[in-house]
Amino acid sequence: MTTDLYGEKLHPGNLGFCPRRLARITPWLEDYVNERKLPFAAVVVMRRGEVAYSSRYGNRDIEKQLPVLDDGLYRIYSMSKLITTVAALSLFESGSLMLDDPITKYLPNFADQKVYSNGNFENMELIDLISPITIHQLMNHTSGFTYGAFDPGPVGRALRKAKIDFGKTNEKLEDLVQRLSTTPLCFQPGSSWRYGVSTDVLGRIIEVITGQDLERVLRERIFDPLKMTDTSFSVPDDKVSKFCALYTRTTENPLKKLEDAESSRFRKPVIMNSGGGGLVSSMKDYVRFVEMIRRLGELDGERILGRKTVNFMMRNHLPGDMASMGQKTFSEMPMTGVGFGLGGAVLLDPVKSEIIGSEGEFTWGGVASTAFWIDPMEDISVVFMTQLIPSSSYPIRRELRVLVYQALTD
Repeated sequence: MTTDLYGEKLHPGNLGFCPRRLARITPWLEDYVNERKLPFAAVVVMRRGEVAYSSRYGNRDIEKQLPVLDDGLYRIYSMSKLITTVAALSLFESGSLMLDDPITKYLPNFADQKVYSNGNFENMELIDLISPITIHQLMNHTSGFTYGAFDPGPVGRALRKAKIDFGKTNEKLEDLVQRLSTTPLCFQPGSSWRYGVSTDVLGRIIEVITGQDLERVLRERIFDPLKMTDTSFSVPDDKVSKFCALYTRTTENPLKKLEDAESSRFRKPVIMNSGGGGLVSSMKDYVRFVEMIRRLGELDGERILGRKTVNFMMRNHLPGDMASMGQKTFSEMPMTGVGFGLGGAVLLDPVKSEIIGSEGEFTWGGVASTAFWIDPMEDISVVFMTQLIPSSSYPIRRELRVLVYQALTD
């Protein structure tokens, strides 16, 4: 049975949705679970600050037949990036950093970092930086950093050799960022777009500026004011029963378990505060976070960012779309007509992107197929949760967009 996450009677017609058409989400969601493509799925659609649709279906642990909960906990992976970026922007607003600051102002060890030019791993030709990486380039992923785990090229291999893995939980952020400075960049900062460890470096800069660990900064500046009580870098004992198992898709098994809730790396003592992908959160918490952004920095009387800052964050900060910056596709999404702001992608042209939506829609997701988007033009925010790696397994995000927008009546 598909269940309302919030336990309240919904009135989508009052929010400009056709109830019958919006209900098309339900069989779509159930089919993904019943066909063993997803272990479970949870969706919340908000408009004008009210819930228009919410449902959950499936099992948080298939083998143990444990149903997904309305207050379940999920690995949100790269949906952590926007939270870390918002924290950095709050420091920007207080004058503690400027977006054009070179990162060497806070992390001087990066002054001698080199840039890959050509050659294979054994014979890499490296050149000097033309200009230093800036805070702004960390936020919009034009820094030249990559992910070792996903980059098959020479620089990715260099990161793997140096054991640059922010998914580890038993190493300090400070030490890993220090080691990162000894590896080369993929390209000159600002010349291309590449998804990578930029936000983890940004998290370390936040620690340097504040003199606090990243989790404490996020808690004081975001989680506590927004009453995000389930969001952290680890799962405590009293909440492990709400934590979901993690699955992956293989050629032999469409739903192979990667992690139990009890034995997850998020259950061990977590030293690493990975601002790029280390947070666990709940549907309620993340809905509150994206609603704060939709409301231009404020929720329930708590202002996290100023209106102008949020508008600036959600603009395209690239000279064109991501495809023109070297990223033709990302996850299951084509990047033609899609730019990138600070911490998330920006829909520039729905026609070029071949998807229903609005110019200025702000979005991102996580590697376990989680996703969110915020549509300022339509006053819509949507959060989707599941736990399947990789996020490129199915076109979930594009399909859900169509299901939401086709139901609008005003």
